[in-house]
Amino acid sequence: MRYYEELALLPGVRRRAGGRRVYGDEQLERLRFIQRLKTFGLSLAEIRELNAVYAIGGSTHAMLHRLDELLARHLQELDDRIRELSDLRDEIGKYRDHIASRIEEGQ
Repeated sequence: MRYYEELALLPGVRRRAGGRRVYGDEQLERLRFIQRLKTFGLSLAEIRELNAVYAIGGSTHAMLHRLDELLARHLQELDDRIRELSDLRDEIGKYRDHIASRIEEGQ
């Protein structure tokens, strides 16, 4: 979480007299948002960009529009990867069939 502060992903964290961080509801909600975006495959740089879009215009609408673009790109990349993995699965299956026929020929 300190790293998120350094990247300005988690601004406004208060500290107690001993230096311990105190997270309020807003910071906890931001952490959940960051975790969700990371789960969706967004990089910290992309998340930082979303924060910048929001900070510059203060517009949730602008940030959501950019988030939609990023998620669409990640979804396309995921679909591409699924196709690649499916093709690889088919190729491995065919090669196994080839190996099985070679094994049977040798018997």
